[in-house]
Amino acid sequence: MSKTSRTRSKTRLSRALGIALTPKAAKYLEKRPYAPGEHGRTKRKADSDFAVRLREKQRLRAQYGIREAQLKKTFEEAKRAPGLTGENLVELLEMRLDAIVLRAGFARTIAQARQLVVHRHILVDGQKVDRPSFRVKPGQLVHVHEKSEKTEPFQVAAAGGHVDVLPPLPGYLSVEIEKLHATLERRPLRAEVPVTCEVQLVVEYYAAR
Repeated sequence: MSKTSRTRSKTRLSRALGIALTPKAAKYLEKRPYAPGEHGRTKRKADSDFAVRLREKQRLRAQYGIREAQLKKTFEEAKRAPGLTGENLVELLEMRLDAIVLRAGFARTIAQARQLVVHRHILVDGQKVDRPSFRVKPGQLVHVHEKSEKTEPFQVAAAGGHVDVLPPLPGYLSVEIEKLHATLERRPLRAEVPVTCEVQLVVEYYAAR
């Protein structure tokens, strides 16, 4: 799939889910705040409970750019942990390495963050990690490989080039953007995580499966 086709696909998905998955999609949503297709502007009949829960699950999955199997696996882990399952789910997803790379401002989108990890540009406590799903622990330092720091994408990031399209830095992260260093200070709390999701609906979706 070409870059243009991927952009169109993300924009269409963003409109279908009602959330901006990329900076370009955010601009499209401002102009066209309705679903794609010929019936996008018309008032639709009320969705079924299942459809509402499914869409909310899809919204969460799309914001982290993960496969269904990955989300389901994390949900099962969240269910076993103490506390509210929905909140646990988002907090665990937010500790993924690609999510940390995005929140820290090293990338503009979750897809770009995942690509940076896969291409071995990212280190955790000095060790290369090429798995976007790697779970970062509180106290660990996420940083860019020294040889990669001089490349254009990271020079842009180090100059704060992504700040305009990203949410404010959450309290669980400390970042020295000019050094391309980010530390997960503590486990995220759901209320601080900048994702749009009614997590209880996601819990209900999986509970009914």
